[in-house]
Amino acid sequence: MKPEQFLDVNLLEPPEPMEHILSAIDALTQGHYLRIWIHREPFPLYDILGREGFSHAIRPGQHSLFELFIWHGHDKTVRGLVQSVMQSDEEDSLHCRE
Repeated sequence: MKPEQFLDVNLLEPPEPMEHILSAIDALTQGHYLRIWIHREPFPLYDILGREGFSHAIRPGQHSLFELFIWHGHDKTVRGLVQSVMQSDEEDSLHCRE
């Protein structure tokens, strides 16, 4: 199984994006990350991610307003992989919150 798991919540209305994301992080295993297309920045999600030990990075999306990446916070290998994916897709600045 490849390390990236993809989730598109672009066309969903609240609270469905949050519900789908929370369900996906419950199933997220070590060594994997979520790549999410979302049409608004999910500010309420950030506190939940921090409490649950996840890290995230967000940037303007190419196929959605935002592209959000989520991984287990202590997984430095996946953090590096996310940074590499973000840089290879385009040379945007990384807005990483841990």
